[in-house]
Amino acid sequence: MAKHLLELRNISKKFPGVKALDHVDLTLDEGQVLALAGENGAGKSTLMLTLGGVYQPDEGEILIAGEKVVFQSPLEAQRSGVGIVYQELSLILELSIAENIFANRQPVNKLGFIKKDKIYQDTKEMLKLFNMEHLDPSMLVKDLSIANRQVVEILKAMSCNPKVLVMDEPTSSLTDVEVNELFKNIKILKEQGIGIIYISHHLNEIFELADEVLILRDGKYICDAKVADIDEDFLVTNMVGRKIENIYGTPRIPASGEVIFEARSITKKGLFEKVSFTVKKGEIVGMSGLVGAGRTEIGRAIFGAEPIDEGVLLLDGKPITVSTPEQAIRLGIGYMSEDRKEQGLYQDFDMKANIAANRLAEFSHNGFMNEKQIEVVAKGMVKQFGVAIPNIYHKIGKLSGGNQQKVLLAAWIGIVPKLLIIDEPTRGVDVGAKSEIYSFIKDLANQGVAVLMISSDLPEILGVSDRILVVKEGEIVGNCSTKESSEESIISMATGIGKRGTAR
Repeated sequence: MAKHLLELRNISKKFPGVKALDHVDLTLDEGQVLALAGENGAGKSTLMLTLGGVYQPDEGEILIAGEKVVFQSPLEAQRSGVGIVYQELSLILELSIAENIFANRQPVNKLGFIKKDKIYQDTKEMLKLFNMEHLDPSMLVKDLSIANRQVVEILKAMSCNPKVLVMDEPTSSLTDVEVNELFKNIKILKEQGIGIIYISHHLNEIFELADEVLILRDGKYICDAKVADIDEDFLVTNMVGRKIENIYGTPRIPASGEVIFEARSITKKGLFEKVSFTVKKGEIVGMSGLVGAGRTEIGRAIFGAEPIDEGVLLLDGKPITVSTPEQAIRLGIGYMSEDRKEQGLYQDFDMKANIAANRLAEFSHNGFMNEKQIEVVAKGMVKQFGVAIPNIYHKIGKLSGGNQQKVLLAAWIGIVPKLLIIDEPTRGVDVGAKSEIYSFIKDLANQGVAVLMISSDLPEILGVSDRILVVKEGEIVGNCSTKESSEESIISMATGIGKRGTAR
């Protein structure tokens, strides 16, 4: 009988109060793409961190090509041919692209000095895989966009020439163009005999890439199947343990109310120029485009994080000046960042502190914080948003991605916004939590809040928005009703191939 490339047998892992993995088995063969599916908290990442030497299993064993292995560190796993693209980026921001890709294994000369010319040249060749040779290998990672950091993380794992390559949410920050490049490279790796474990909340990716799928729920094996033999309903039902009829909810009647927010010819030099659009009361306006097109920069400028250089912002028909986020919040403008880990939430603080963080003045009385009031509000938010958390004193960083995203949304709804800018609302969030978040966003709009939703997920843009703005190279090139839009038309406008949309 042929040996499997990788076997995980009877793997169990406990943390205080939680059994993260409960006797899980997995097999992977050469040239196979195995999708690992399940909601946040199902145990997917824990299983892969155990394979990668970050955790040691409490029970069970790992075999590579039939040989039992024990990894005491990620470096040991890497040396045995296991490469991992982590969901939470493991890059060192103060180092260059090249230094990150070749960290701990830089080639050196006879005197022990790093051969910088070689790692820069090798990095240039690797960047070509994603058509990103324009990036300088000496550029610091901290100066890259989230999407470009994701690509560097992928290249770092690929550069080790692994036998087994694990990809944990590799497309969470990538545009469709970059996703297509990634898929091409995965198929090349597959042809080379590399076994790939692919974790994604984007179900269409599983059907496009994977040969088989293994589903976990609550740390337990639920089932596995050949992808060709199943459909999306099978996946979703087994992942969440219940049937979800329509992840995006029922279609909304487009808002016909007055304009709440307007941008008139706003410019941020080097990022976007003469951008004009409106958002009505109760309207969800989706903003799409390639990464680097200026979508996030427009949102941050409106919020005062990077104030505009020229142009006019209007709220309720009146010109406003927004130079800082604090001013934006006072005016009723909120901004839910795409990067909840670095910019959205205080990971080492509890939920109570995070809920209060952007509305401190509301809870402050005579220079003291009203802790009882914060507790009441935080407990109300837990109930309203269905946050799975032991108590409001639990650290946010210990929650799943979906629950963190619910807390972030709750925190911004707490300021009672007139305009809420939501950047990548479901990045790294499972299908069950996505459905809930979409429902929250629609409820918010139904209550009269104007919503500007920035997203790289085209089905999300089409499924949630009332109207769609398409941004290309810092300019709005499309302004279309959702009914008249398709993934193809949005991509065409975003890449400059198609016609501009008609403003409405």
